[in-house]
Amino acid sequence: MNVHEYQAKELLKEHGIAVPDGHAALSVEEAVEAARKLPGPLYVVKAQIHAGGRGKGKFKELGEDAKGGVRLAKSVEEVEENAREMLGNTLVTIQTGDEGKQVNRLYVTDGVDIAKEYYFSLLVDRASGQVAMVVSTEGGMDIEAVAHDTPEKIHTITIDPAQGFMPHHGRAVAFGLGLSGDLNKQAQKLARQLYNAFMATDSEMLEINPLVETDDGKLLVLDAKMGFDGNALFRHPDIEEMRDETEEDPAEVEASEYDLAYIKLDGNIGCMVNGAGLAMATMDIIKLNGAFPANFLDVGGGATTEKVTAAFKIILKDPAVEGILVNIFGGIMRCDTIAEGIVVAAKEVELDVPLVVRLEGTNVEKGKEILANSGLPIVPADDLGDAARKIVAEVKQAA
Repeated sequence: MNVHEYQAKELLKEHGIAVPDGHAALSVEEAVEAARKLPGPLYVVKAQIHAGGRGKGKFKELGEDAKGGVRLAKSVEEVEENAREMLGNTLVTIQTGDEGKQVNRLYVTDGVDIAKEYYFSLLVDRASGQVAMVVSTEGGMDIEAVAHDTPEKIHTITIDPAQGFMPHHGRAVAFGLGLSGDLNKQAQKLARQLYNAFMATDSEMLEINPLVETDDGKLLVLDAKMGFDGNALFRHPDIEEMRDETEEDPAEVEASEYDLAYIKLDGNIGCMVNGAGLAMATMDIIKLNGAFPANFLDVGGGATTEKVTAAFKIILKDPAVEGILVNIFGGIMRCDTIAEGIVVAAKEVELDVPLVVRLEGTNVEKGKEILANSGLPIVPADDLGDAARKIVAEVKQAA
C-alpha cells in the first residue's frame, strides 16, 4: 500500500525527522486556507498522486505549455490560481502512463531556500534479506538518468535487520553524500531516524528525493514517498486508514474486498489460478506459447464459490481480455468448488470469450462433470502445457 507525500511526511515527523511545514487540501478554498497558515512569502503547491515525476508532468486539459504538478507560488493569490488549474485535472507523468491520474488532493508547503539536493532511499533487498540504504549526491528530478548514466554516483549500504542500524552505517551514508562537519553529523542522525521509521512502519520503500541542504546549513526532507507491506498492515491501523482507493485500479480494489490477489497486466489472456507460484508459472507458459497474460489472479487455497465467482467477474470486466485460462491444482481448494464458481459467473456475465479450464487434484472428476454438464462452451485441458496451447489457439481463432 502506498500513501501520499503529505501522509508520508506526517509519519516521518513522528520520528523526529525535519520536513517543511505544510497542509493538505481537497479544494481550492482549503488550499488558500493552507497557504494563510504558512509564513510565506514563498509557497509550493504540489499535486498529490501515487506517481513520481510530478514536477515534469503535464496536465492533459491545460496543453503542452502548462506548468507541471509541483509549482512555486509567490503569493496566496498564486496558490489559489494554481489550485484551480490542478484540482480535478489529469496529470500525466513518466510513471502514470498516457492515461495519467486525476488530481484530487494538493499539498501546500512553505518554500525552502535550497543550497544542494541529495537522494536518499531505503528498500527491502529481497536477494539478501537485508535493508538497502541508497544515497547519491545527485538528487532531484533526474535521479533515473543518474542511475543510468553515472551509476558510480549512487552508493548502497546494506543493513542486516537482525543487527540493526550501527554507527558505521551512518558514517557510510554521510560519506556517500559527500558531507563533512556539522552536515556529516546531521546525515548520520537522519540515517538512523529514517531507518527506525522504515522498520517501525513495516515499510517496503521509503524514498526522499530530494533531501536538501538549506542555505542555513540544515538537512531537510523536501519530498517523501512511502510504500508498506500489505501483509503487515494489521499491525498499523493508523496507516491503513491512509489508503486512498481512488489512486488504485478499481479492479484491484474490488479484488481486495474478496481477499483476492489481483494485478492488472497488459496482455489479452485472463488468468485465474490458485497459488502464487502456480500463477507465475501459468503466466510464463502463456508467454511461451506466443500470447501475454492480462492479469495475475490468485484465488488462494480456501476460496468459496462466491469468491471464485467474484474473481471470474473481475477478469471479465477487463475489455482487453480475449480469452481466459483457469488453472487449478486442488489441494486445499476443491476442484468442484472452482467449477461451480466458474459456471455461476460465466452464466451471470454471459461469457463471450473462449474459456479453457485445467483442473487437477481434490474432487477433480466431480469438477470436470460440473463443467461438462454446464451447457457452456468450456474447453477442457489435460495439463498446463495443453491448456496454454489451447487458449492461445482459441483466441487466435476467435480473432
